[in-house]
Amino acid sequence: MAQRAPSRRSPTPAELRAWRTFIEVSEDLRAAMSRRLQDDSGLSTGDYSVLLALSEQPGRRIRSSELAEQVGWERSRLSHHLGRMEGRGLIAREDCATDSRGAEIVLTAAGADAFRRSNGPHLHAIREQFLDALTPQQLAALDEAMLAVRAHRPVAPAGAKA
Repeated sequence: MAQRAPSRRSPTPAELRAWRTFIEVSEDLRAAMSRRLQDDSGLSTGDYSVLLALSEQPGRRIRSSELAEQVGWERSRLSHHLGRMEGRGLIAREDCATDSRGAEIVLTAAGADAFRRSNGPHLHAIREQFLDALTPQQLAALDEAMLAVRAHRPVAPAGAKA
């Protein structure tokens, strides 16, 4: 994968068109997927991100600071969101067994059930809204391009969302 040298020249019309298309399609796709998730399961994309991260953890539990890093949110945003999820019975906060100052976020049975019910429709929406629009070659090229963009960007501090 070749790195392009930084350039101080202004973007060309074709480069600006590609950028604008990327932004518009990304925002439209995110909004459509968010609506579908909400309609299909009653979960927000934030709920789904938290439930996914918890479902992948041993014991379905994780320290809140690690969860914030995994979902790419600032701690204050996560704390408010977790409060709402806890009120709906999707997660619980428990004292950390290894650190009396810390708390662990735990996936409840209701949260696991909500995640399980949402997963099929969500994966179907990914296929319908995104994957079915691309050939295998286009998908591979898009993946390669997005990995190159990720590798090119500077590393953000923990908890920061660029």
